[in-house]
Amino acid sequence: MSLTGTELLIDPGPGALVRMTGSRHRLDPTRLSGILVSHRHLDHSGDVNNMVEAMTMGGTEPRGVLLAPQDVLAGDDPVLLRYLRPFLKEIISLEEGGSYTLGSVRVATPVRHRHRGEVYGFRLSVPGLSISYVADTAFFPELAEHYRTDVLIVNVVRLRPSDLDHLHLAEAVNLIRTAMPKLAILSHFGMTMIKAKPWELARQATERTGVKVVAASDGKRIDLEPLLST
Repeated sequence: MSLTGTELLIDPGPGALVRMTGSRHRLDPTRLSGILVSHRHLDHSGDVNNMVEAMTMGGTEPRGVLLAPQDVLAGDDPVLLRYLRPFLKEIISLEEGGSYTLGSVRVATPVRHRHRGEVYGFRLSVPGLSISYVADTAFFPELAEHYRTDVLIVNVVRLRPSDLDHLHLAEAVNLIRTAMPKLAILSHFGMTMIKAKPWELARQATERTGVKVVAASDGKRIDLEPLLST
């Protein structure tokens, strides 16, 4: 994600480095200002060590900031390898209600999510634009108020209700309808969502909410410039 000259990577799951460098947009990890990790589960943090290595040129150019929950950084099996830590300019342990600065971007973690382990979503703000990333969580009514922004990115793992502490499609649509962003992006699909054709589900969500809803896909690029407020 690039915001007013600050480039950020959120939740580098397995293969993140390969996908960045192999994308048709040819993203350069050495230009990153920081890496944000919502929680320690492998589908969100599996490539964080590779990304730190790439961002800092193998530690030859120490730089960048890593923001992550405490259980990514500490405990018996921390996700971030200790030998990589001096490669980073700063390591920040996230907390509920936290506020941080990365270059020109203000990052907030307004509420702890209801998911296994310590999990936070992100509110990113620059002049004229705000973006929310709703990481894995069970639904709770306060989500909309915490993530009421211009752009709303929602992890939607399940098509229908389940016992898993993830949002399903109807809950995501309810969140979008309540928060009323300028743009909503559905992401992080499980197989039930993929089989149901996410692009078609996004079209239906647009009709139901009155908000433009799009489905994320590998290599998809979204221009946020038209959403900037003057």
